Amino acid sequence: MLAQHASLFVTAIAVLTFFVPDLFQWVRGTTQTVILGIIMLTMGLTLTTQDFRILAKRPLDILIGACAQFLIMPCVAYLLVHVFRLEPALALGILLVGCCPGGVSSNIMSYLCHGDVAFSVGMTCASTLLAPVMTPLLMQLTAGEIIKIDALGMFLNILIVTVIPVGIGSFLNYTFSKRKSFPTVQSLMPGLSVTCLACIVGGVISTVHDDLVARGLMLFLWTFAVVFCHNTLGYVLGYSAGRLARFNTAKKRTISIEVGMQNAGLATVLAGTFFAAQQPLTVLPCAISCAWHSISGTILAGLFLRHSPSQSSKCETT
Repeated sequence: MLAQHASLFVTAIAVLTFFVPDLFQWVRGTTQTVILGIIMLTMGLTLTTQDFRILAKRPLDILIGACAQFLIMPCVAYLLVHVFRLEPALALGILLVGCCPGGVSSNIMSYLCHGDVAFSVGMTCASTLLAPVMTPLLMQLTAGEIIKIDALGMFLNILIVTVIPVGIGSFLNYTFSKRKSFPTVQSLMPGLSVTCLACIVGGVISTVHDDLVARGLMLFLWTFAVVFCHNTLGYVLGYSAGRLARFNTAKKRTISIEVGMQNAGLATVLAGTFFAAQQPLTVLPCAISCAWHSISGTILAGLFLRHSPSQSSKCETT
């Protein structure tokens, strides 16, 4: 139930924290990192060996998807940072979101809009596995002129909070999947993931609360405008990449959602770990993206369904 209303819940927590900033003061540093690790663990608990076999069965699809993921979003972020002439802290936040892998909830959105769910899971797995290398590398290329990037530290951090928890979750799924109680545990994972994401967003709003109050509504609106453009262009260009690759409708929908929806939770943790000490507002675009990507993903899935309500959910297996 909670997972179905993720965007509303996360947004409500963000608004509540703005008025009661002490509510999530505890979500800082190591605690924030552990919470993200739990989110990635919940993802791993839903993955099966069949999901990983997709990487071998559909290498061309996954390659095209991964290239689109790590080319489109960083390039769009870099363009927007210069077009909007963002101050360094906000620029770092947008670039960080752009350089992160695809979001966990993108798989749900692909399912809702009759996309190619197997392709979606494959893209999420691939981008998550590539993230420890690609995210620091892309940040060095796009943000190195703004601030010194600790590429090795970022590599290790992403490895610890994403790849390892996903691996542990997948191992637990493989080991205990035949037990009668395990499906019940799995059914609780989406709700736990949403709750953890809301805690991360609440922690960020708590951190930047004083800056938001001091600088007024314009800071939020200006940042949201950039987040909106980044996310929307990701959807449009992702769909265009699918067209260029001659994908069918289901796969075009999926690559659009996968490219546009980023793992903003990871971006938030990285911002807090590596940049917040020098540039506290770096976390603001990441927090806004956490909430907005869930909302926009739900809207886009609905638009896809409305455009072709009779579309079947058949997916290619080759």
